[in-house]
Amino acid sequence: MPTIHVMGSPHAYELTAPTNSPEVLVFIHGWLLSRHYWQPIVDQLAIEYTCLSYDLRGFGDSQPCQSKSGYSLQAYAQDLGDLLEQLGIENAWLVGHSLGGSVALWGADLLSDRVKGVICVNAGGGIYLKEQFERFRNAGRQIVKLRPRWLPRVPFLERLFRRASVVQTLDRAWAQQRLIDFVAADSKAALGALLDSTTEAEVHCLPQVVARLKQPVYFIAGAQDPIMELKYVQHLASFHRLFGCCGDNVFEILECGHMAMIEQTDEVAERIRAILKKGEEYGV
Repeated sequence: MPTIHVMGSPHAYELTAPTNSPEVLVFIHGWLLSRHYWQPIVDQLAIEYTCLSYDLRGFGDSQPCQSKSGYSLQAYAQDLGDLLEQLGIENAWLVGHSLGGSVALWGADLLSDRVKGVICVNAGGGIYLKEQFERFRNAGRQIVKLRPRWLPRVPFLERLFRRASVVQTLDRAWAQQRLIDFVAADSKAALGALLDSTTEAEVHCLPQVVARLKQPVYFIAGAQDPIMELKYVQHLASFHRLFGCCGDNVFEILECGHMAMIEQTDEVAERIRAILKKGEEYGV
């Protein structure tokens, strides 16, 4: 597993071999997860496209922040910019899951010269519901606080992680990976990323980011996603110029919850292929 120092913090990443395509697909994971969940998609697409997956600062195998840059969406987008520059990636499509989708949108905004398009998976938002967000933030605080290191060894706990927020029951290996990442995430990073991304100002800012993006932006949504419901995906997508035209920019996947890339790997990979092909047709 290679590592690279990004903004002073060691980051774990994986980069596949070059291909004939000029685009590099950059995969960004969600909250309390890691780069590993993209591997099934990477396995399908690496023949056609160079693929980069990495662990956000403080998650997976990447180290927490050693500076005062914090854990906001903008800070993670700046990390991404440093990573792309160091790896010499000039032509990137960002594919972000959940929180990673918001990071991808900010990345496209800050790195318009390097980022040619964005694909958000199980990501949306832009509507601030005060009571719901307060409950969500309080629950998140408790989740981050109550994570003993021995948790992955608790018998039968993996059953919960096989079913949490998904329609398709996950294989035991994925449940175990979710447990490992759940416990491994740095507390300051986990709490900081959660709280910084769910303030009223930040939630209202995200549609503004989408509205000013000149790059194509697409959204892949799970029809039964309990965390990011389709209506919230469509709401955020509606601020982009592609919404309602050119075949629309929202793709709904049936029988799918919040982990589309491992619940419906084949369909997500095919959607990504179709989006990139459409980008080629439009000269992106």
